[in-house]
Amino acid sequence: MKNGIKMLDIANKLGVSVVTVSNALAGRDGVSEQMRKKICETAEEMGYKPSNTKSGKKKPAVPKLGKSVGIITSERFVGARGTFYWELTANISNKLSAMNVLTVYECITSENEKNGVLPNMITDKKVDGVIVIGQICRDYIHRLSQIDLPLIFVDFYDNRYDIDSINSDSYHGGYILTDYLVRCGHRNIGFFGTLNATSSINDRFLGYVKCLMENGLEYRREWTIPDRAERGLLFDKIDFPDEMPTAFVCNSDETAFRVISALKSKGVRIPEDISVVGYDNYTVSSICIPTITTVEVDLEKMSSEAVRIMAKKLSDPSYTAGRRIISGRLIVKNSVLDISDD
Repeated sequence: MKNGIKMLDIANKLGVSVVTVSNALAGRDGVSEQMRKKICETAEEMGYKPSNTKSGKKKPAVPKLGKSVGIITSERFVGARGTFYWELTANISNKLSAMNVLTVYECITSENEKNGVLPNMITDKKVDGVIVIGQICRDYIHRLSQIDLPLIFVDFYDNRYDIDSINSDSYHGGYILTDYLVRCGHRNIGFFGTLNATSSINDRFLGYVKCLMENGLEYRREWTIPDRAERGLLFDKIDFPDEMPTAFVCNSDETAFRVISALKSKGVRIPEDISVVGYDNYTVSSICIPTITTVEVDLEKMSSEAVRIMAKKLSDPSYTAGRRIISGRLIVKNSVLDISDD
C-alpha cells in the first residue's frame, strides 16, 4: 500500500518546485549538488516511493546515497602522458559523483590480469557495481562474469559473455575512414592494428575490408600491419612493407601519430607521399604535424550512457541493457592528400 507521500509534499517541505524535486530524484541536470542531496535525503526520510507507470512497472529509482562504483582499466591503456581512456574515466567518474555515487578506481597490472586476480574493491565487497574501461583478456572477463555485482564494459565487448557494454560504432567508423580515402582517389590502402587485440580493432578492420570490397579494391594481407604486442603494449619499432600503399587507416590516433613519426624518420612526407587517418579524435590528433583526419568518438554520450545504465542496475540488479552502439563522425584535418584529380 502506498504511503501517500508525493513529490509535491517534498517540494512544499523544502520550499522548491515540483520540477526541481523531479529532476533531483531522476538524476537530471538543472539542480545544484547541494540541493539534489537535500532533496534525496528528505525523500528517503519521508518514505517517498515513485509511483507506477501506466504499464504497471515501477520507474527505476535513483541510486541511494552511499552507493559506490568501481572503475577498472588494464595498465596497458595507462600512458605517461595520459590516454583516451583517462578522459573517458574522468567523464564517467564525474557523472557518477553528480548522482552522489562514490567512484573507486584501480589499474589492473598485466600480471594480475594474466592470473585472474580481482581488485580488492571487488573481493572485499567495497563497491556496489563495476565498470571496466578498455579491453581485458577473455580469462579475466570470465572471472568478472562470476561476480555478483552489476557489471558494464565500456569500449569493448566479448560475444561469448552476455555482459552489458557501451561501444563506439567502430565498424562504421572503419568504413567511413576508408571511404574518405577512396573518395580522395586512393586505391592502395593499408591498415594498422593488431587483429584480435581488441574487439574495436577487429570491428574497425572489418569496416575497412568492407569498404575495399564494395569499391572493388584489392585487399593485401601484407598491408595489414600489427601495432601492438599480445598483451596490448604498442610496439617501439614499426615495420613497414617493402611496397607501400598510398594511405593507411590506423585503428587509433595514438597509432596514427606513431606511424606518421616513423614515416617521417624514413624521409616520407605526410600527406604528400602517404596519407594517414586515425580514430578517436583524441589530443594527439590535433598536436600532430600534420593534424590527423580521424573519427570522433562521442565521449560525452558514451559516458552518459554508461552512467545511466549503471544507475538502473544499481536500483534493479536484474536490469540488462545489452550492447549499446554510439555513432561517431568523420573529422577532416590535414593528414590526407586528395589525389582524385591526378
